[in-house]
Amino acid sequence: MFTYTIRRLLIAIPTLLVISLIIFLVVTLAPSDPTANLPLSIPSEVRAQIRESLGLNEPLLVRYLLWLRQFFIYEPLHMLDEAFGWTLASEDMQRILSWQTRSPVADLIVQRLPQTLWVVGTSYVVGVLIALPIGIISAYRQYSIFDQAGTFVSMVGFSVPTFFTGVLLIVVFSVELGWFPSIYDTTHQVTDWSSFVFQVKQMIMPVAVLALYNAAQISRFMRASMLDNLNQDYVRTARAKGLTEQVVVLVHVLRNSMIPVVTVIALGVPTVFGGAIITEQVFKVNGIGQLLIIAIQGGDVPTVQTLTFIFAVLIVLFNLIADILYGLLDPRIRYD
Repeated sequence: MFTYTIRRLLIAIPTLLVISLIIFLVVTLAPSDPTANLPLSIPSEVRAQIRESLGLNEPLLVRYLLWLRQFFIYEPLHMLDEAFGWTLASEDMQRILSWQTRSPVADLIVQRLPQTLWVVGTSYVVGVLIALPIGIISAYRQYSIFDQAGTFVSMVGFSVPTFFTGVLLIVVFSVELGWFPSIYDTTHQVTDWSSFVFQVKQMIMPVAVLALYNAAQISRFMRASMLDNLNQDYVRTARAKGLTEQVVVLVHVLRNSMIPVVTVIALGVPTVFGGAIITEQVFKVNGIGQLLIIAIQGGDVPTVQTLTFIFAVLIVLFNLIADILYGLLDPRIRYD
C-alpha cells in the first residue's frame, strides 16, 4: 500500500502539471479584459499601461512558468512565514495578486474559506449522515412505504435545482413565517448563547438546501449497492450459519456495499472547498463560490486560475484517498 501510494503521488505530479497548463490556457485565452470594468473616461493609453503592468504583454510561456513558480514555491513560503513568523520568503518573491483587489489571492481564499466550510461543509456532513441510513433501510425493506417515501424524496432532491429550493425556502420560512433570516450575515460573531442561536438560524436554510441535494445522490448509490450485495451467495451462507440479521446487514453487507459509495463521498469532498456557487449567491454567503463568481465577472485571471487549480488538486488528492479506502474495505484488493 505504501509503494502504491508513493507511485500514485508521483503520477499525480505530471497529471497536475497538464491540468494546470490547460486551466492556464483556457482562462488566459478567454475573451476577458481586466480593464473592462474601469470607467469609460480612462484613455486607451492608460488602459494599455495597466495591461502592461499586469504582465499581459509577456509571452504565454513566460507567464505560465511565472505563475507555476509563484503557486508552488513563493506562495507556500509566504504562507509559512505568516503562520509561524518565519522569514523564508524574500521581498523579491512576488505573490499571486488579484487584479481586482491587488491583494494576495491566497489571503482572499483564507478569508472566505471559514464561511464556505461552515455552510457547505456542515451541509455535506449532514447529507452523508442522512443518506447512509436511508439507503440501508430502503434496500433492506425494498418496496416498503419507507422505501417509496425515500425514493420520492431522493428524486425531488436530485431533480429540483438548488436555486429553486433555496428561493422556495426563503419565501416560505423567511418572508411568510419570518422564522429564519433570508440573507447570511458573514460578519456575525458567536460570543454568547443568543448569538449562537442566530448563527444556527441563519445556517438552517442553506444547509438544508445543500444537504437535501447531497443526501439524495448518496442515498441512491447506497441503496443500489446494498441491493446488489443482499442477493449474493455469501449473504445466504451467513444467514444459513445462524448469524443475526444485524450482523449480516451491518457487518457483511454494509462493508462490501460501502466500496462504490466511498468514491461518491470522497469525490464530493472537493466540492465542499469549492463552495456551492449558486446556493452561496442565493443566500449571500460570502464564501469561495461567491469569490469565484466575482473573479470571473471582473476578468480577474490570477484568482480564477488559482481557485480552479486548487479544486483540481483536491480532486486528484481525494481520488487517491478513495483508492486507499478500497483496500481497507475490501481485503481482496491489493495494490503492491
